[in-house]
Amino acid sequence: MATTVIQSGERGHWWNEWLDSKQSFPATGNFVLEDHAHGLLLIHNEDVVGPGEGFDTHQHRDTEIITWVLEGTVVHQDSVGNSGLIHPGLAQRMSAGTGILHSERNGAGYAERDKLHVVQMWIPPDAPGAVPSYQELDIAGELRRNVLIPVASGMTKYRGEAAIGIGNSNATFHVARLDAGASITVPDAPYGHVFVARGQVDFEGAGPLNQGDVVRLTADGGHRVTATEAAEVLVWEMTASV
Repeated sequence: MATTVIQSGERGHWWNEWLDSKQSFPATGNFVLEDHAHGLLLIHNEDVVGPGEGFDTHQHRDTEIITWVLEGTVVHQDSVGNSGLIHPGLAQRMSAGTGILHSERNGAGYAERDKLHVVQMWIPPDAPGAVPSYQELDIAGELRRNVLIPVASGMTKYRGEAAIGIGNSNATFHVARLDAGASITVPDAPYGHVFVARGQVDFEGAGPLNQGDVVRLTADGGHRVTATEAAEVLVWEMTASV
């Protein structure tokens, strides 16, 4: 059993003239992602993207990519015909499978000056070589309930409950938007990852956590998380590792 707190400033930090990226796992450079994963989570990047900027068309293979927008909009386009705007409260997943090309950019133009604040997360699929696919669903209304909502899951126990599916049967991504004083309980699983996307919370056994702080759990779930101010918390529940 282990509970490890990673303060926001301890994360990797990479930036250029239009991107400010804070990375819970090494993601910039020639890294083997599996060597630094926690459970199934390979990438967990909190990015701020300048107006009119973003990632031009690039390729992914055999990766489940979950994008969660905190502020602004992402313009998504891919090689299998999906396009649109991803906004706060919209659950979105892209399964790269045998290969997919896509681009993602700040939906605000250069003259609008609105930043994009987004979290992108990667996990591996159950098996390589699947047909590429895409799914999205607006769940903003569900997030008003002060409870932990299963947003994206491949687990049997969340079938019919999670907003969208993912191609890994051992992982679920949850989100809770909490008013001050509201609490959730972290699922008890072999691996867990808790990220404070905004606000401040008190994590049972670890104390106060601020925006950008992370808790990695190994066989140590069931903790109570209480918002000490309005907060948004992203939680991964995982029953296997890479």
